[in-house]
Amino acid sequence: MKKWKILLADTAGAAERAKREELPLILAKLLEARGIRDTESLLGENNILSDPLQMADMQRAVERIWKAVESFEKIAVYGDYDVDGITATSILYEYLESCGANVLFYIPDREGEGYGLNCEALRFLQKEEVSLIVTVDNGISCFKEVEYAASLGIDTVITDHHQPMESLPAAVAVVDPHRLDCQSVYKDFSGVGVAFKLIMALEGPDCDVQSLLDNYADFIALGTIGDVVPLTGENRFFVKYGLELLNRTDHPGLCSLIRMAGLEYKKLSAEMVAYTLIPRINATGRMGNPSRAVHLLITEDEQQAEELAEEICQENEQRKETESGIFEAALCQLRENPQRVLDRVLVIDGENWHPGVIGIVAARLTDRLGKPTIVISKSGEEARGSGRSVGDFSLFEAVCSCENLLTRFGGHPMAAGMTLPSENIEEFRSCINRYAARMKAPKPEITIDCLLEPWELSPEIPQTLSYMEPFGAENPSPVFGLFGVLLEQVSPVGGGKHLRLTVSKNGRKVQCMRFGVNSEQFGYRLGDMLDLVISVSNREYQGNLYLSVCVKEIRPAGIDTDILLSHKAVYERARRGEKLSQKQFDLLYPAREDFALIYRFLRREGGFCGPIELLAARLPEVPLSRLLICLDVLDEHRLIRKVGGSTLDIELLPAQGKQNLFDSAFLDNLKSHKIS
Repeated sequence: MKKWKILLADTAGAAERAKREELPLILAKLLEARGIRDTESLLGENNILSDPLQMADMQRAVERIWKAVESFEKIAVYGDYDVDGITATSILYEYLESCGANVLFYIPDREGEGYGLNCEALRFLQKEEVSLIVTVDNGISCFKEVEYAASLGIDTVITDHHQPMESLPAAVAVVDPHRLDCQSVYKDFSGVGVAFKLIMALEGPDCDVQSLLDNYADFIALGTIGDVVPLTGENRFFVKYGLELLNRTDHPGLCSLIRMAGLEYKKLSAEMVAYTLIPRINATGRMGNPSRAVHLLITEDEQQAEELAEEICQENEQRKETESGIFEAALCQLRENPQRVLDRVLVIDGENWHPGVIGIVAARLTDRLGKPTIVISKSGEEARGSGRSVGDFSLFEAVCSCENLLTRFGGHPMAAGMTLPSENIEEFRSCINRYAARMKAPKPEITIDCLLEPWELSPEIPQTLSYMEPFGAENPSPVFGLFGVLLEQVSPVGGGKHLRLTVSKNGRKVQCMRFGVNSEQFGYRLGDMLDLVISVSNREYQGNLYLSVCVKEIRPAGIDTDILLSHKAVYERARRGEKLSQKQFDLLYPAREDFALIYRFLRREGGFCGPIELLAARLPEVPLSRLLICLDVLDEHRLIRKVGGSTLDIELLPAQGKQNLFDSAFLDNLKSHKIS
């Protein structure tokens, strides 16, 4: 259940803008709703890249690297194991090699070495006679490692895009746009973006930017999309240009990967790349040796490219299988320990779960359950965790509040990683939830760009929206509200895994798809009035374009999810045994009539299966918080069997004679926690 946030656009202003700027009306509405006043900055072909020497320490980095190239010192490009680090490593390695440098690259192993510079890697590079390390997409927090490298006779140039601390590592140069003294006009680069700015600077004042882009823009687009940095300013240009190049790339590795991903004859968009190519490249770092992804990108040998692409695609399938297994095991834990679902921050742990995929599992659980979630893999005495957040809850600050229990940690507001002794997991769970109890509870949210009527839907809309591409962070793919429609037909498709819905309004019908939901989970019935959140795209059939409508969210028409979410929060507060105000207690404590109304409904319907907001709509006389308490009491007295989650499944059980429902541990607990 999510809060639906509808952006407000000045309809008259949008119409005037459409006329003034010769824009389609739907496009003008979207720009107005998103507060984009400068059409040219979003839709134009502005390709002016800022001077790389505006970045602090860039000149020092250039001088040290050219000194190493000219004296044939051995240089190591030290990257990271995700797609941003892999593409950054690839472009800088290729460029330095083309300059005649004595260069190698190094990508640490995720499981054995972890993120960033490490002392074992530095000793290996010393044995390889490396005298200069250039980091890409890492290094800004490697204080001790930079000092250790210096003690081994190795200089370090850091290029990174992560937030620096108050002080900087004692490297020869530290290039990071987020340095407080950095004069770069654009700040939101990915690691590969910073690496490209370094290459521009190395080229000097006569830099032929166009030639550099023709060589590297496809790699830059992959890394920028993969790191989910804002697609604004220079990033937007990199991705827009890079996608054009990606659609006609001559890199053998990319050609093979695109073909094996089934995209050979399709026009690649940023979203398509994000869901197909990037997970395959990332799989090398999650499941095995990420250096293979660099070899895939830089190879000129078509046979090697074919073999590497096949190996990487197979590894991605293994990654998906491993991820699904851990995801199901985590859900099973929550089903077996339903009290755990009431936590403000979910902490789920398992023995020897693959550490390379626990972050993806955490993201899936966060999306499913609407709460910050941390997934921890225990391996003997040590455990490693990865978490994802929701709304405006800073998971990084929450993790920082538990630092005394952790060996290592890092991250940002929406994601965090940590290492801790296995024996500390339970205390960590308690500690992070105590912190969350002091914070405002986050609400999962979906933003609707504007409302549409069924008669406004046409194949021209996706074509119009394409002007706003590439879509990504800070420029998401538009979603629309289709409110007050009548459900006329529900048809299972895809072996029953998905549903095709037919809805109508004022006689105008719309067919749309609801993916990942089967008939039993759906809950809605013919004749229901619905509000839908939809996305639109085009599909081609026999040379004609047809509109494809995908339902992203669904709720009973007119229901207020803000109220439901606040009631659900009161219910969870009560179930956690926290103190209740009189107002909260009144929302929760049932009367005899509430039980009678709910039980009659369940008997009439033969139970219930569907989303929680649908049950609330079916029983509007009972506040949701009280409705959930009543279901707990009925379950306690073995009158129903209730399985909770994003979908409620309620089964009626045979009545065992007359029972006093107020003889209940749940209700006694409520009364004991009311503030007198």
